[in-house]
Amino acid sequence: MNNQVTLKRTLSLPMVVLYGLGTTIGAGIYALVGEIANVAGYYAPVSFFIAALLAGFTAISFAELCGRFPRAAGAALYVKQGFSSERLSIVVGLLVISAGLVSAAALVNGLVGYLHQFISVDRIIAIAIVTLLLASIASWGIAESVTIASIITVIEIGGLMLVIAVSGESLSSFPDRWTELLPPTDITNWGGIYLGAVLSFYAFIGFEDMVDVAEEVKDVKQTLPRAILLTLGITTAIYMLLMVTAVLSLTPGELASSEAPLSSIYEHHVGEKAIIISIIGMLAIINGALIQIIMAARVLYGMSSRGQLPGLFSKVHHRTRTPLIATVVASSLVLILALLGRLASLAEATSIIILILFSIVNLALWRIKRQEPFPVDVRVFPAWIPVIGFFVSFAFVVGELLSLVRI
Repeated sequence: MNNQVTLKRTLSLPMVVLYGLGTTIGAGIYALVGEIANVAGYYAPVSFFIAALLAGFTAISFAELCGRFPRAAGAALYVKQGFSSERLSIVVGLLVISAGLVSAAALVNGLVGYLHQFISVDRIIAIAIVTLLLASIASWGIAESVTIASIITVIEIGGLMLVIAVSGESLSSFPDRWTELLPPTDITNWGGIYLGAVLSFYAFIGFEDMVDVAEEVKDVKQTLPRAILLTLGITTAIYMLLMVTAVLSLTPGELASSEAPLSSIYEHHVGEKAIIISIIGMLAIINGALIQIIMAARVLYGMSSRGQLPGLFSKVHHRTRTPLIATVVASSLVLILALLGRLASLAEATSIIILILFSIVNLALWRIKRQEPFPVDVRVFPAWIPVIGFFVSFAFVVGELLSLVRI
């Protein structure tokens, strides 16, 4: 009987955009600023701009694909359509789930580290309580889950805007100092800018999770593609403004030496401990983990509903209208992974997995466009976009693998 219950279409354009911003503007940016300043110096804003352009190609590919195939388990479905391979589709779906679960587990571990700054609590107990809380919210209902995630996202963005707001004095110097932020034509300066762009690229990852709630979006063929592109645009604007603020407030060396660069900027201008920024950072971590659990459960549901995984995962609870069993399984796996601890290397592997997925998905769209160039009622983008998206993603994969070999 539960098999007849379907997911509920309740997500509007603003809710999907906030969901998307919650996946991209996450905990990473609160620490990433210093690392990028370390390699790119005063040219860090240029690195962010280049990364936005590079991420944009794959984001546009996802925007077209979710219009063509507005179903849950997006990447797995796209690959099946593009390559006509059930086996490759299953592998891709499992990779997406694995990346989400490991990412959520790493975030839960990170949250426990933050908690220890405020209260003394046993690590195992803290992980269990946090994971149970996230599982409860994810099981409650998609509208309720995304509403909570959206509220936290607004708070996250508010934290970034607060840092920018208190830095008004430094920003006012921009008309006199903007030339410092423009790199010269000398090729020697572009090595650091490139490394900064590679790091910045990961700050834009997250839009790929948006397609996994496709079956819960109103007017999905129009709403979801717009939401993906809006998310990327808003993220780029906030990141650029934040990075300009950072390098005008503190030197790249000061940013690089700080464990919490945004807190350092706040303290530099206000002269007080940045407790509010630390709290917002904790909320950002919670939000990221929640969204990853929601995403993993939807991919389990989507693959199950197409017969790629056991039918148990496609059961939708009649009251919550959420894939309850899939959510419980995903949350349980997050708990196990979080308790294992020391997930830094797994987090690195997650980045590689996502970039491999980007490469495959871009190739899938290129093949799909050759099979059906102009589908009905779908926004179609030029064929060279997924081609460039593939080469950019694949280049990052190679770079990451080479860095691991050097280590």
